Amino acid sequence: MLFFGTGDIKRIRETTTIKEVKLKIGKACKLNRAANNLTRNELAKALEVSSTTIQNIENGKNATLDNVLKVANHFGLLENIIKGNMLNIDNQNIISFY
Repeated sequence: MLFFGTGDIKRIRETTTIKEVKLKIGKACKLNRAANNLTRNELAKALEVSSTTIQNIENGKNATLDNVLKVANHFGLLENIIKGNMLNIDNQNIISFY
């Protein structure tokens, strides 16, 4: 379990914007989709959402929490979210939550 001091939370709030988080989630979605050789339409069909929803997520636009979690679950990342781990895309485009 991670514990943050007041200074840590303040620093996180000062350096990370919601837009940055949405863009990072979008990048993870797109990279995972590509790594699995899925088109937007194929992923949308598998998740029972529209291809526009997938496009919006990938472009960092507003999406419902349900749809973001559907994507995470589809790519096996939901357990990491539950553990409180953070999204990380490393230099080799390995996508994980840690």
